[in-house]
Amino acid sequence: MAATYWKIAQYLISKGKTEAEAKELFDNRKIILLKPFDEPERISNWDVTGITEPTTDELDAVDADATTAYNNNRTRKTRKKAYGDIGDQLDEIFKDIDAWKARIQAIKDANAKE
Repeated sequence: MAATYWKIAQYLISKGKTEAEAKELFDNRKIILLKPFDEPERISNWDVTGITEPTTDELDAVDADATTAYNNNRTRKTRKKAYGDIGDQLDEIFKDIDAWKARIQAIKDANAKE
């Protein structure tokens, strides 16, 4: 079961928002989550124009997509760290582009997206 943040993000995407727009709504505190002690996390503020606050059933309906999005995000972060600094990559490309391609492909193969 995906975390509430990821379910809400997928719900927003299903309603026409992009991943970046969904993240921005959280960053700008248009959506605020609250985790009371010994209670499930819940929405405490919903200020999203044109999209109604999701019900539990609506969030449950996007759970599988939310789990995939979370896992792919984790994979992107792992890949980004393994790729290394962009300046070092450019130097590597200049010196031997085929070796760079092989290294990047190995990273992608070791960290496949769903």
